[in-house]
Amino acid sequence: MTNPPPLRGIRVLDLSRVLAGPFCSMTLADLGAEVIKVEMPGTGDDTRAYPPYIGKQSSYFMSANRGKKSVTLDLKTKDGQEVLHRLAAKCDVVIENFRPGVTSRLAADYETLSKINSRLIYCSISSFGQTGPYSEKPGYDLIIQGMGGLMGITGEPGGPPVRIGVAITDLGSGMWATIAILAALQARARDGKGQYLDISMMDGSVAWMTYVAGNYFATGKSPPKMGSAHPSIVPYQGFVTSDGKSILLGGGNDRLFVSLCEGLGMPELPKDPQYAGNENRVKNRVALIPLLEKRFKEKPRDEWIRILEALGVPVAPVYSIDEIFADEQVLHRGLQIDVPHPELGKVKQIAPAIRMSETPCVVELPPPLLGEHTDEVLKSIAGYTDAEIKTLRDKKTI
Repeated sequence: MTNPPPLRGIRVLDLSRVLAGPFCSMTLADLGAEVIKVEMPGTGDDTRAYPPYIGKQSSYFMSANRGKKSVTLDLKTKDGQEVLHRLAAKCDVVIENFRPGVTSRLAADYETLSKINSRLIYCSISSFGQTGPYSEKPGYDLIIQGMGGLMGITGEPGGPPVRIGVAITDLGSGMWATIAILAALQARARDGKGQYLDISMMDGSVAWMTYVAGNYFATGKSPPKMGSAHPSIVPYQGFVTSDGKSILLGGGNDRLFVSLCEGLGMPELPKDPQYAGNENRVKNRVALIPLLEKRFKEKPRDEWIRILEALGVPVAPVYSIDEIFADEQVLHRGLQIDVPHPELGKVKQIAPAIRMSETPCVVELPPPLLGEHTDEVLKSIAGYTDAEIKTLRDKKTI
């Protein structure tokens, strides 16, 4: 029998919306935390209005908000701020992703809430961070992908910059925030103190530059866009096959290059001095790659995969989304799950990516309906009576 999930007993007050913060709080919910999602009455999280819909529920919203309890609360009112303060007194973590300065106007800032609860871990996620000349600039994933380095190295040589197909800097900052919160919980267990966490999408994107930045530090040259190719390994990229699909090839050493050429029916290539050794292949990629491109267009993707896999060459398809969820490895790992939903019967979700032998993740609640848990949370956590809740509702505070 397994133990309770690792964050059982931790309560999170989630003031965030759209993607970065919600992805972080959903991860914490998967790890067992109780997450209370605070939303504006009437409208809720912006993504509730993002199509496509399943019934009346946004598929976008549901993709990042399972495992949470939804409370509607107007933080622009004194009554709403009082509710927030009473909830913060009973929580371990607060997450917000307003633009810097907004939480102060809502009496929801760290200075205010930490006076109520000195053990509170307060995590702010923003585009550029809470300090610096850009701190108050608006920013979206597209902006950060451009300024943080990702789009500068993504795309075909000579072509325009290409955005990575998901909001990767939003999701990445949600992951950085999760790491920071877990570390802060550990520090609090040791020292008994809460703290403030300043997570920047820009910081996280720059941190991902790793070896690309290392190459720049070593040479002083900015790396060019290379499509799916690699600056230091050849061949290591995608190729189009006869059926118009794409195959990915990782020829990471000389032995694999020999095996690749055997599979392609081009055994003479490794003997050519131009292509003998990875360093020569990198120097002469302009001559080598067109030869491989021509050969790959002679057979369909899946046939090439069968041939090359049999020779131990690292090779893979470029999947469309429908192919991902039909893949035998994805099915074996249970990466698609069905979660019961109060309106829709069941909704499909991506399973938690974290696997733990003794304290596994849990999916205990579906993506919530707007305000579904308001009364429950205000009674059980903030200590409001039925009469007080009715008054708040009459005032449109909740």
